[in-house]
Parts: sequence; structure tokens; C-alpha cells
Amino acid sequence: MIFKRQSILPGFWPAFSYTALYLSLIVLIPLSAVFLKSSTSGWTHFLQSIRSPNVVAAYRLSFGASLAAGLISVVVGFLIAWVLVRYHFPGKALADALVTSPSRCRQQSPVSPSPASTPKTAGWDTTWSPSASKSHSHRSA
Repeated sequence: MIFKRQSILPGFWPAFSYTALYLSLIVLIPLSAVFLKSSTSGWTHFLQSIRSPNVVAAYRLSFGASLAAGLISVVVGFLIAWVLVRYHFPGKALADALVTSPSRCRQQSPVSPSPASTPKTAGWDTTWSPSASKSHSHRSA
């Protein structure tokens, strides 16, 4: 009699099949239809459409807004990290939990969702100060 080995991830194949089905229905089939429709016209039509003034304005808006959002995120994240590391205030534990909760939900991924949670997720010693460096020169494992 042949015994089937138990899977490490029970329910993987039903979940994978469900995900693949909806991925194909929502993303792959419409995307392939767009690709097939655009492949019927020539390269000249493609180049004309990506150089039109409305499309160029959409590119500028998209890239400009994402650049502005990224810069704002870096500045605000740096300020939040600075305040959380350097100062003690009422509600600090709650603010720290709110900042680091996205990285905790992702099981401590090395890629930080915000600059403010980088010191905690990277395992940096956030308690460093000039006076503390004299008492301990390195973190104990």
C-alpha cells in the first residue's frame, strides 16, 4: 500500500488554484486582450499615442506625484524615527507600535515600509547615546 505524504502547507493547492483563477480572470485575460488589440495597429500608431500631449501630461503628473510623495515620506519618516528614538513622551509605546506594525505583519521583512520603522526592524541599537556608549561598546547577542 502506498501512503501519501502529508503536505507541510495544508490547503496549499486549493488556495493556489483559487488565486490563479482570480488572477487570470481579473488581470491576465484583460491584459492579454489589451496586448492583442494594440498589436493589430503598427508601431507608428503606438509612438503617436505615447507622444500625445495628454499622455505626456499624465506621465508628468504620475512621476511628479510619486516623487513628491516619496520625498514627503522620507522627511516625515525621518522625523518620526528621530522623535521615537530620542524623546520620551506619553503614548510613545502606542506610536512605536503603530509605526512598526506594518513590518511586524510582514514577519520582519528586511524591506521597511517606512523609514520610521527601519531602526526597529533592522535590529539597530536605538538606545545609543554618547554616555551609553561608554558603558557598553557592543550589543550582546
